[in-house]
Amino acid sequence: MKIDSHQHFWIYEPLKQAWIDSSMQEIAKDFLPKDLKSLLDQTQIDGCVAVQADQSEYETQFLLDLAKKNPFIKGVVGWVDLKSDNLIERLEYFSKNPLFKGVRHILQAEKDGFMLQDSFLKGIGQLKNYKLTYDILIYPHQLKEATILVERNPDQPFVLDHLAKPNIKDQKIDEWARHIQRLAVFKNVYCKLSGMVTEADWNHWQGSDFEDYMSVVLKAFGSERVMFGSDWPVCLLAGSYPHVIELVEQFIKNLSTDDRNKIMGINAQNFYKL
Repeated sequence: MKIDSHQHFWIYEPLKQAWIDSSMQEIAKDFLPKDLKSLLDQTQIDGCVAVQADQSEYETQFLLDLAKKNPFIKGVVGWVDLKSDNLIERLEYFSKNPLFKGVRHILQAEKDGFMLQDSFLKGIGQLKNYKLTYDILIYPHQLKEATILVERNPDQPFVLDHLAKPNIKDQKIDEWARHIQRLAVFKNVYCKLSGMVTEADWNHWQGSDFEDYMSVVLKAFGSERVMFGSDWPVCLLAGSYPHVIELVEQFIKNLSTDDRNKIMGINAQNFYKL
């Protein structure tokens, strides 16, 4: 089974999606399951994981409702306030839904030190009790802090989104690669081959721009802890859905059938318990 481990849905509201600026008008509109289903069929992807894009419980419920109505949405990574005093109550509530697979907070927008606050660490520590995963969304300068977070939670399944958003446009790789290698030492961490085209030159990238970055990830994590994700519809800023899939499939074409199947679906199934 082929799984897109990372995509989003939203009903566009300028205030709610304020991160969509004037350079992103291509995605300043609604994106719903009916818009993705034809793309999945076209590219022979069997299902997807819907990931939060707004930090609210409303967003979590919105995605769960979409998943209930659309069987190709195999799981939801939602948002809950990990620093809240009533976190356990909220985890109890959402975990009653078998489609609720994990949690994400938009750490890339937080100040240094956020991940290592006692209240956040306490919240992360609760997730394993509900068999929930955690998606790490950060920039390269936050990788050191994320590695400490992971080290302190050895029993918590983590996955790094978008390779930690390296500067592919300017081909900056060395320092990022060193931190990726350190993070990958911890076997409870996976990495998504996702979100790459939007870190490149949107209008002039070519496939070779990404090869060194994917090579670092594959060597560091191995084929057992890497998974494909499209980051649709955000990817549309720089490439079509088929183009994003082709980037990864071309990169892994010389791997064994087993390894290709792991990266294109089995690892996502196992990680998120789809």
